[in-house]
Amino acid sequence: MTPDVDGLIRFYKSPLGRLTRQLLREQVSQLAGDVTGLRILGLGFATPYLRGALKGAERVLAFMPARQGASSWPREGPSRTVLCDPLEMPLTDSAVDLVVAIHEFEHVVDAEDQMRELWRVCAPNASLVLVVPRRRGLWAGLDNNPFGFGQPYSRSQLDQLLREHSFTPEEWRDCLYLPPSNSAMVLRSARLFERAGRLFGPTLAGVMCVRARKEQFPAVARRRRVERVLASPELNPQTARLVP
Repeated sequence: MTPDVDGLIRFYKSPLGRLTRQLLREQVSQLAGDVTGLRILGLGFATPYLRGALKGAERVLAFMPARQGASSWPREGPSRTVLCDPLEMPLTDSAVDLVVAIHEFEHVVDAEDQMRELWRVCAPNASLVLVVPRRRGLWAGLDNNPFGFGQPYSRSQLDQLLREHSFTPEEWRDCLYLPPSNSAMVLRSARLFERAGRLFGPTLAGVMCVRARKEQFPAVARRRRVERVLASPELNPQTARLVP
């Protein structure tokens, strides 16, 4: 099950959502570093974390999966969002310098094909910042937040996925140690939860953040769309059968 764009917007307007955006934005900004002059792509539902890049970056685009839906962003000026198939993005090769993927990899149909597509659109030495729910984290076990849906990852699984598709992990961060609750007491103690959680290591974290660097040569050749269709003949359009 994939949260739709209306549900994601409602979450980020809630008290827990605003706090989530604040805590995660700090980690994403530190991993992304200086974005001045860069071509940036936000994949999934990354718009809550891209506003700081609008002024300094050369261009900022937000690609949202068709099954999720899209919303216009930013509120001021022309929209920078694109509704598309994330496995067949409308970009030329080596088109972007930084990709920020949030609410994407836990919902994508084929994570390996997604990695091949990202390798294609990333320029040489480009950076990829991923945020995914931690497999054993509390957030992945509750469905009152967007990270409670889809496929969570362990650190070793995400590391293997990146390395097998020619992205070298450079820095890892853990975030969201607080319980996913709108309780006023929990929200007021969010910073305390974050500081205390790091004393126990990543076990209690709700999400993982990683920055990876694109390698020069692809590890796995990219498959064509037609191959995916042929591999699943039941997906081919057929005439409905009429029962007398």
